[in-house]
Amino acid sequence: MKALLVLALASVCASAMADDIANTNAEQIPVEQYTYSQHLDIAKVLSMSEIPNVCEVVPARMTYEDSQGRKHILEYRVMGNGCSNG
Repeated sequence: MKALLVLALASVCASAMADDIANTNAEQIPVEQYTYSQHLDIAKVLSMSEIPNVCEVVPARMTYEDSQGRKHILEYRVMGNGCSNG
């Protein structure tokens, strides 16, 4: 019974360590700053940051894969969603 408990705890620890390694690899992707002259090779958008409800220009991020399957993080500036037209 003790061996079964040890085996179960070891498998949980191994999966937790694998998640930590995956998160560490994801954090190593350099953040690229967008410029208007930049050519973007976006094959698939993986995630986009939330745009805050403010009336000013704010930074936003998009994580995407290019046509070669490499992940990129692109930071750009966008107008917040808090402006009204009236």
